[in-house]
Amino acid sequence: MREADVERYFVRKVREAGGLPLKFAPPGWAGAPDRIVLLPGGRVVFVELKAPGKKMRPLQVKRAKTLEGLGFQVYCLDSKEAITAFVSEVCHEV
Repeated sequence: MREADVERYFVRKVREAGGLPLKFAPPGWAGAPDRIVLLPGGRVVFVELKAPGKKMRPLQVKRAKTLEGLGFQVYCLDSKEAITAFVSEVCHEV
């Protein structure tokens, strides 16, 4: 499975759960997560999507830590199973 396949699956599942998985590419901030996910209740989480078995690059890890330091949740997902768990746990929180 390629990263593009993981991303398509992610977008579909988050939309089905009532979320808005927006592409996140802020100018001048390389290494930002792929998606900013807007969820019901005003919740916001960030998601980096990877091909199965791939890991975040050092700059991506640094950006994730910066966002987490500001109080945001950051996830790295690399499979349909990880996406299913994310949707079940994060998208359905009240």
